[in-house]
Amino acid sequence: MQPAQRVYAQPRFSPTVTQEMRVRAQVQQHSGGPVNAPWAAQAARRMPRTDPTAGANIARIVAAAILGVILALGFLVILLLGAFSFEGAGPLVVALSAIPLIFIVVMVMLFDRWKPQPKLLLVVCLLWGAVASVVMTLIASALGIYALSFIGLDASGDVFGAVVMAPVTEEITKGVLLVVIVLAARKYFEGPLDGWVYGSLIGAGFAFTENILYLGGAYVEAAQAGLWQTFIMRCLMSPLLHSAFVACAGIAIGFAARRGAWWLTVIMWIPGLIAGMLLHGLWNGMATVMSAMPGIVGLAVLIGLSALIAIGWFGTGLLFRHNEATHTRQSLGDYANAGWLTHPEVDMLGTWKGRRAGKRWASQFPHAKDHMRSLIRIAANLAATRTRVLAGVGGEKERAVELYLLEQFTLERSRMMNAVNQRARFPGRA
Repeated sequence: MQPAQRVYAQPRFSPTVTQEMRVRAQVQQHSGGPVNAPWAAQAARRMPRTDPTAGANIARIVAAAILGVILALGFLVILLLGAFSFEGAGPLVVALSAIPLIFIVVMVMLFDRWKPQPKLLLVVCLLWGAVASVVMTLIASALGIYALSFIGLDASGDVFGAVVMAPVTEEITKGVLLVVIVLAARKYFEGPLDGWVYGSLIGAGFAFTENILYLGGAYVEAAQAGLWQTFIMRCLMSPLLHSAFVACAGIAIGFAARRGAWWLTVIMWIPGLIAGMLLHGLWNGMATVMSAMPGIVGLAVLIGLSALIAIGWFGTGLLFRHNEATHTRQSLGDYANAGWLTHPEVDMLGTWKGRRAGKRWASQFPHAKDHMRSLIRIAANLAATRTRVLAGVGGEKERAVELYLLEQFTLERSRMMNAVNQRARFPGRA
């Protein structure tokens, strides 16, 4: 029996899916029983496939773990140096610097809930910003000043360093990890929301280390008064700056990641990088100019600019998270039209309300909620895989991944319904 067909809405920030693309990347029709039959009857008929990406996943995990350990050791050194420096105020300085870091991490994790990225990769982003990008920035800045001195330019001044040198060197050293991720782990970087998440964490890590240096320096120069004034200015009034700057590059790469060619993702780093540099330079320039203005005027301007940047950061995150839900429904709709899912399942797995309702329903039955969570996770991965297949990324291997995930979805659905039906047959069991 031909499954019911439905047309799903096109996401606003995704490539337009044409009929030609759908024909080229046509979903294999479901070969089991009718998908509208009871879920318990949808057991897999064949031996389960092996994950086509298993070997590559192990290689990525090992590489990320090695990099994470190296960065973690560097982060530990930074914490120890910060805690035992600044004339005894080190522990307070580190604690105050951690306040905006914790806030940003919590916010990013909330935005990342729709299709959670690997925790190891998120940790690497945070540590890269806090350790590697800081070290690379210091080296690049010193080399830049030295090189410019050969042609008669003094780049050591506060204005040039703040408005030109800092934005250029910092945004490059922070954002280069984004390029590495999209080239080495494309399956985990397939849209602008992913770029927003990765960029925000890199920026948060960089701001943490920078805040330690600035807060500690302020305490050494002006004791408690200087420390608290700097804390208010940097950690309370403008905590999101670096996250917003790097997110510009992440968003640009994320848009390109959904359009196929790997080289396009590298090229698209450039406009995002420039946008982050310009925004960074604007902030530093305004801060330099406003420092010479009467106190209340300069403070009001900086608060206003910081608020605009913060609103932009939150707004883009909300917009892209909402768009991911629409994108998921559209992608899963292809599978529903091919008989792998029902359209009500698409509605459930492709909306926040549906997911919550599904988990509430499954929680009535022992172990069923765990299977429902797995279904939600597999569905999110399927939607991302469908995007790559439509864009022609990965070739036949990606088609194999798609079929593997579809069969995993069918198997997980059967496991869930077995748990539900077992409770129905034996209502007294816990």
